[in-house]
Amino acid sequence: MTETTDDAFLGGRVVMRQPAQGYRAAMDPVLLAAAVPDLSKGRVLDLGCGVGTALLCFAARNPDIELFGLELDPATADLARYNADANSMSMRTEIVTGDILSKDHPSLAANGFDRVFANPPFLDRAAGSASPNAHRARSNVEGDASLKDWVKAMLRLTRPKGAIAIIHRADRLDEIVSLLFGKAGEIEIIPLWPRAGQPAKRAIVRARKGVKGGTRMHPGLILHGSDGERYTDAAAAILRDGAPLS
Repeated sequence: MTETTDDAFLGGRVVMRQPAQGYRAAMDPVLLAAAVPDLSKGRVLDLGCGVGTALLCFAARNPDIELFGLELDPATADLARYNADANSMSMRTEIVTGDILSKDHPSLAANGFDRVFANPPFLDRAAGSASPNAHRARSNVEGDASLKDWVKAMLRLTRPKGAIAIIHRADRLDEIVSLLFGKAGEIEIIPLWPRAGQPAKRAIVRARKGVKGGTRMHPGLILHGSDGERYTDAAAAILRDGAPLS
């Protein structure tokens, strides 16, 4: 059995069991969840949900929605189901084991979700050097599904006028925006600055399917203070207190 740890998110409001080795959820899925627009009722889908961190962090501030996750790795999907149960969310959660390239998942109908979000692998196969740890490699470097496939799946599954959100490397923003062009509008780019005055390494892109409206650069979020150790007050409000990233 793979060794696991139990880790607290949102100041302990969400507790996640995850592998002790390989890819481990940290800041990125929490920031992604914070950037997804709130929903009073409806259905949300986390593509490539891993152990369910982004999905359950979003659910912590949206108590009346249906939760769906799609995860390729069966063992990781089982952990996501465990985490939904451990956080008293299993009755409104369904984790599907499968590939984003497949259109045959009965629970994941096209145009079926009010919100679709994803934290896909950051590196394409040409640029990425895979980790010897299979779980980490699968999480960090694209496999059969390219970034284009991820965005295409998000758009297919989101209902008209529904919202999508994706966190990715800042140097791939041009790809993401080009893939959304003509298919989604009201695009917002939210830079995530490591510290004030430093280039953003990651960013979140939000958009709405099938609407008009230009692209807007959001003020973004500075994550750390000048010492590089402590979170800024704005970052701490999201990561520890569960505040949305508006």
